[in-house]
Amino acid sequence: MAEASGRPLPLLTLDNEFFWSSGADGRLRIQECLSCAALIHPPQPVCRYCRGHELGVRVVSGFGTLAGFTVNERFGGPGLPAPYVVAQVALEDDPRVRLTTNVIDCDPADLVLGLRVEVTFRADGDVWLPLFRPVDEQPAPAALPIDEIAPHEVWRHVRPMVRRQKFEDQVALTGVGMSEIGRRLMVPPLELTVRACERAVADAGLTLDEIDGLSSYPGGGNLGGFGEGGVTALEAALGIRPTWHNGGIETFGPGGSVIAAMLAVAGGLARHVLCFRTVWEATFNEMMRTGRIAPSGSRSAGWMAPFGATSAAHTLAQNAQRHFHRYGTTRESLGWIALNQRANAELNPSAVYRDPMSMQDYLEARTITTPFGLYDCDVPCDGAVAVIVSAVDAARDLPTPPVLVEAVGTQIIERIEWDQSTLTHEPQVLGPAAHLWTRTTLRPSDVDVAELYDGFTFNCLSWIEALGFCGIGEAGDFLDGGKNIARDGLLPLNTHGGQLSHGRTHGMGLLHEAVTQLRGTAGDRQVPGARVGVVSSGGLTPGGAILLRSET
Repeated sequence: MAEASGRPLPLLTLDNEFFWSSGADGRLRIQECLSCAALIHPPQPVCRYCRGHELGVRVVSGFGTLAGFTVNERFGGPGLPAPYVVAQVALEDDPRVRLTTNVIDCDPADLVLGLRVEVTFRADGDVWLPLFRPVDEQPAPAALPIDEIAPHEVWRHVRPMVRRQKFEDQVALTGVGMSEIGRRLMVPPLELTVRACERAVADAGLTLDEIDGLSSYPGGGNLGGFGEGGVTALEAALGIRPTWHNGGIETFGPGGSVIAAMLAVAGGLARHVLCFRTVWEATFNEMMRTGRIAPSGSRSAGWMAPFGATSAAHTLAQNAQRHFHRYGTTRESLGWIALNQRANAELNPSAVYRDPMSMQDYLEARTITTPFGLYDCDVPCDGAVAVIVSAVDAARDLPTPPVLVEAVGTQIIERIEWDQSTLTHEPQVLGPAAHLWTRTTLRPSDVDVAELYDGFTFNCLSWIEALGFCGIGEAGDFLDGGKNIARDGLLPLNTHGGQLSHGRTHGMGLLHEAVTQLRGTAGDRQVPGARVGVVSSGGLTPGGAILLRSET
């Protein structure tokens, strides 16, 4: 056994051990469907193409096309000091398979999309890591692999509504609440949750005794600064005794807890559901830095961490790079999103970052992972946001006019796995966006405010195109100069500062802002006459979108 480097190593399982050990003889092995000869990665018990169950393992050529790469300059660690190249390689044997890997033995400045590469293995502990290097004699750069479903064809795969009656018509949003938002507040996360929930209940004109449902994302468990303990923790603190509850990460993005609550209310399981989301990432990271919380050190069950792809940034940076390559988008295109969010945050007292920012500031900021710089990335923070979903008839008896739900978009059309999914957009935005517009007669031109997930600037760009505010590949022109997304533009965007400047509240802050705008209570940042708003949540989880409207 080779000495372990210290990098995060994969957890060996019955279905993946062949892959992680195949390098012992210098040959790359991938699962194969024996019925249709497709290569399957990650390994599955059934072929996704022909649904066949006769599966085997094929020794492949070891050659591939460089389908994406990012030079990581920020997230170094044991065994993988920065900088290093995280890449996706499309195998020549079947380009539908893309391996996340590292490209080595070259100058990163010489890398271009379409480069021909070959596998080389590095022993690390009890595994053999398949890395890739450019071949000596390079042909002309190859074309990028194609998406399983082309972005402009996604709408063809949307399933029609099951029935004409919509559950959305039976529910409303009646209360919103937010705790303090800040960096390293050093406050227990459940305390932040309770503050936000109490404020949402009071905002709706309800009492805690009237709350009969709880819904949270991502649920309980040790989530490294991204949760407070879930429904169990909050119920133990408040003693609500709900008739329905829900908590989990495999849902329609962070906003999935709210959509689940809508279904419960429409189904008669509850009248008023309290939905909440808490992050304490800034405090968690500080406690890690000072040794008060120890890292877990466990092996990863994923396929990307062994190559240092430890952040969503590493996937999205490659998707952004391919968008640049295919459509001519530029860093300045992303910069207009960052500048817009900062300009809006200047008017929001609760925003973490409110100092003015220029395009020069954006472009000269330190690189995180190419092409992303510091201001392409959202702001780790501490805070909690709560939203109340009520039955629409009960909502009209409350003191504050309700915000009505027009439609939701939830369908999965693209592949779920981060590195096997859509090439040129954030995965899981195209499907939910297309699904949303089949559940309403409203159109993108009817939207007055858009609160779109911006864990990175590129998330936001992806949602703009997916939701039809411009054509696929046209966001660069749409964003040019930032006028179209300003508060007085065609599409007022992330009016509270978004996650890029207000703080990373994992999508629930966007919903809080949409409700605030549609009520007309956003103060200095209010968009006049806002009646229809769209909210998206995602960030490389399965995504979701919600279309809201005011009652007047």
